[in-house]
Amino acid sequence: MSNPSGLEIHSSRLFESWLAEQKVSLAFTTYQAGKLFFVGIDPAGRLAVFNRTIARVMGLAAQGDTLWVATLWQLWRFENALKPGEVFGAHDRYYVPQLAYTTGDIDVHDVGIDAAGDPIFVSTLFSCLARPDARYSFIPVWKPPFVSRYAAEDRCHMNGLAMADGAPAYVTCVARSDANEGWREHRTQGGIVVDVKSGAIVCEGLSMPHSPRMYRGRLWVLNSGTGEFGYVDLAAGRFEPVAFCAGYLRGMSFCGDFAVVGLSRQRQNRTFNGLLLDQRLAEKNVSARCGLAVIDLKRGDVVHELRLDGVVEELFDTAVLPGVCNPAAVGFMADDIKRTLSLPPDIG
Repeated sequence: MSNPSGLEIHSSRLFESWLAEQKVSLAFTTYQAGKLFFVGIDPAGRLAVFNRTIARVMGLAAQGDTLWVATLWQLWRFENALKPGEVFGAHDRYYVPQLAYTTGDIDVHDVGIDAAGDPIFVSTLFSCLARPDARYSFIPVWKPPFVSRYAAEDRCHMNGLAMADGAPAYVTCVARSDANEGWREHRTQGGIVVDVKSGAIVCEGLSMPHSPRMYRGRLWVLNSGTGEFGYVDLAAGRFEPVAFCAGYLRGMSFCGDFAVVGLSRQRQNRTFNGLLLDQRLAEKNVSARCGLAVIDLKRGDVVHELRLDGVVEELFDTAVLPGVCNPAAVGFMADDIKRTLSLPPDIG
């Protein structure tokens, strides 16, 4: 599928080579434009970009052939319909929407996959971690100790979830607040990271943190309001910046010695105005970008980049798809969805 009208996508010179060397492809979401993107390389070694339109698509969680995707009012489970070695046109992975939970508009942000292969997600509207359910819109399973009750008030703007050993480990919140949208008063330095098991705040003083992830024994976090990628020194309770990226950061995944981070341009509204990121961009004489940055974990350098110019201005999440060259997904409205069959091994 070609790029949406009014969108230009450019990659840095060695981006395609990096994808080939790492034997991965990437997925990312933009709720602002309502698109799920896949980025890989085609059989000729050229950059291949594929997209599908999905309303307010946000959190991603990939595991094996499964891709969980959070949307405006549903949580979808996509499955790869291709057998090993099979292709669909130029694609070596073809995702089909097989299962959906209707959550309602509860502002689902990050999604994780537990040890049993089941999803758990952040409901930002209800300030909690939750699971989908066959009967109810969702089942709340945890909230920060400072949130007194489950209420549709987006009290602390919990947005990020880090999984460890198949269980929720840490969450990020824009502020420690127990009032309706109280987080908005503390955007610049009120951000916190909370330990799910103990309920303790393990890091504070952040600016609109997002996308916590456990990787190689470290808790990585995006300090979005300052444009910094880094990790939390859990012993010291301190955020340690590793790299500055020219954009508002959301979405983080890992591949070998690299992190893949999403960059967005800031909206000109009360949520994004007045952040330190504006000052940092001005000091470096650069404008905010939209796209993906590949960061070398050893050096802290941005070594590769994919830029989006035009109608897409904000990204939310990223996912690395190991062992995949050129992924795609069936559309909900296209005729392909009627003809794409994924059958058990003992049939046919």
